[in-house]
Amino acid sequence: MGLTALPVPRVGPPAPPEPPGPAVGPLSRLAPAPMKFILNWGRRYSLWVFNFGLACCAIEFIATSMSEHDFIRLGVIPFAPGPRQADLMIVSGTVTDKMAPAIRRLYEQMPEPKYVISFGACSNCGGPYWDSYCVTKGVDQIVPVDVYVPGCPPRPEALLHGIIKLQEKIAAESLGDRYKPPALRAGP
Repeated sequence: MGLTALPVPRVGPPAPPEPPGPAVGPLSRLAPAPMKFILNWGRRYSLWVFNFGLACCAIEFIATSMSEHDFIRLGVIPFAPGPRQADLMIVSGTVTDKMAPAIRRLYEQMPEPKYVISFGACSNCGGPYWDSYCVTKGVDQIVPVDVYVPGCPPRPEALLHGIIKLQEKIAAESLGDRYKPPALRAGP
């Protein structure tokens, strides 16, 4: 694991306290780096998937969960009983304007922390139907997307790669930074 570096002693007045943010739990804010590593590791390798399959890309999602590709070996459990038990939503297929409120409602029912993968050209940007009057031009207009998987239809290997990229993102995140108000976030 390694050693945790102690802060450098300061000379002068104490630093001003950080502005209060949303409560994410004392363990997440005060935990040393090895504990944060363990917490992120647990979230990274226990993703319960809520599949929102709308078109042909959903068949590729199902193929990814079968024995040949088997994303359970990556710690991804397919087919959560409902949105309240899931922490990863995979939107696959053409998102129509009529279906958009349902996607938003189910996303809001998922517990925090929650993640979204946009799977396929139709959910990314409308795909070949982008010029239609009833197609939403990307699921990112409805819910925040963490990983985009391109293709029409995308291969199961592409979804596996997208899941690995999401797991890398989860391993590097800090829940305290994730839930700070936008005005208090540091960086671009």
